[in-house]
Amino acid sequence: MMETRWPSTPPSDCPFPPSEQFDGLIFTGRHAEYTHADTWYPSWASDDNLYSPWTDGNFEYPRTRPFHEAGAVECSSKLDNPANAGKGGKSGTGQAKIIGDDPLNLKLENLGIHYASPLPYGGRYPCGSLVYDGVWYYGTYCLDETDRGLNWDVLGPFVGFRISRDFGVSWEDCPHTPANPIFGESGQHGAKVKIGAPHFVDFGKNLAHSPDGKAYLCGHGATRPDAELAWIAGDQAYLIRVTPSPENMNDPSQYEFFAGYDQLGKPIWSRNFGDIRPLLEWNGRIGHVTITYNAPLRKYLMCVTDGWPTISTMNTFLLESDAITGPWRLITFMEKFGVQAYFVNIPSKFIGADGETFWLCYSANFTNQPGVLGTKFEANPPGSQYAMCLQEVRLHHRK
Repeated sequence: MMETRWPSTPPSDCPFPPSEQFDGLIFTGRHAEYTHADTWYPSWASDDNLYSPWTDGNFEYPRTRPFHEAGAVECSSKLDNPANAGKGGKSGTGQAKIIGDDPLNLKLENLGIHYASPLPYGGRYPCGSLVYDGVWYYGTYCLDETDRGLNWDVLGPFVGFRISRDFGVSWEDCPHTPANPIFGESGQHGAKVKIGAPHFVDFGKNLAHSPDGKAYLCGHGATRPDAELAWIAGDQAYLIRVTPSPENMNDPSQYEFFAGYDQLGKPIWSRNFGDIRPLLEWNGRIGHVTITYNAPLRKYLMCVTDGWPTISTMNTFLLESDAITGPWRLITFMEKFGVQAYFVNIPSKFIGADGETFWLCYSANFTNQPGVLGTKFEANPPGSQYAMCLQEVRLHHRK
């Protein structure tokens, strides 16, 4: 099987110093693809299974026809999609169980679709998802579109969490709404959000490696009035944390916000949302952020997608740090990975014993679908497609 080292080509204005230990990713050639849907963020639960959101697709067959002709398990988070007809002005977000230890031989079970209103926005999509002590916290955020012919080019707020106490069989609705989200942010009338599409830091099985028992989330946002802030584009990454419990997760007063560093360089945490400061900043390059703790390496690995203008090729870069609050260093900048890969994350369950081999989870090339744009983007690396894609990689040591 042919191994390939992906070239690292960081732009000249990259603000991150290079990693002292690693300088790239080697793709082993082993890969697998599951379903024909996207938005996969696996959470490793205490029962040893993974649980994940999914949306905008189906479980049963390749997407060879327009969206509205698909099967009974079709899910769409876009309000005006025909899949949501008769749902009372609500859009769908799906949930799934992922069984198995071998990424090449997993079994996926559809656990159904939940419906909630995205109004006053056009879509309500999955984001941070965590299963901890048998309770599933499933976050959603909102998106909107302008008339520029792009894809969800306006990032709305993080709404809050719906909660399941039986691994996704039944759900308690989120107490917040898109018009009144948990942190009071808005993406309307040109406003910019900071906690856009937050994702839980993956600390391993049942938060095993959390440094303090808290759950951390990292989202992307912007403050510049003219920033292009979308589902896959932005300027900054922000970090928040909370002690996970059904009582705390939807209570904004229980959260702490990363507020920069003190004079000694130590991180500051504040209960005041107004004190929040960026964890990372690179204008126009920080669009979707996920973080995984790599226990064998004792390092945090961050995956970032640089995806403006939302319908073209996209770039992915990986950073590493010894601490969740940084400093962060660049491992690799992979131009046109996918060539349109997005929602990139590293499931902790599939990290190898030495920490240097792991699997990237992502989806790719959504504009190739019939009924979308019908582009002809290549699958690079092979296997990259509109699905839950798993790709085995190995860190390349700096010489």
